[in-house]
Amino acid sequence: MTYVALPSPPTGLRIAMSHDTLLDAGVHCFDARGVARRFRHAAIFGALEALHPGETMRFFNDHNPLPLIAQLRDRFGDRLTFSYRKTDPDLTVIDIGVTDPAATTQDKHANGGCCGSCG
Repeated sequence: MTYVALPSPPTGLRIAMSHDTLLDAGVHCFDARGVARRFRHAAIFGALEALHPGETMRFFNDHNPLPLIAQLRDRFGDRLTFSYRKTDPDLTVIDIGVTDPAATTQDKHANGGCCGSCG
């Protein structure tokens, strides 16, 4: 088995990361900067498919991944939430949360709304 060392985040970010990730159960870091570009999207899809509802992937990238987000929305629909934590020219950090589709439908009905399939 071969291990690859990933680049370290900037010092100021490391402090924030260790604070956030230690306190937030269910948050899993994924640093795409250490993954070869041709494998990134497949690795990200696989990582998100492994998460359970209520868990979050804290995604680190070297640019704002707008095409990837569009692909994720096409593939996962409303099961994912996106929350930008940091946007710099060379570092973007996004929390990608996985929701439970059944809970989302129940919540919409509980609030007097409709999921769109009621007819």
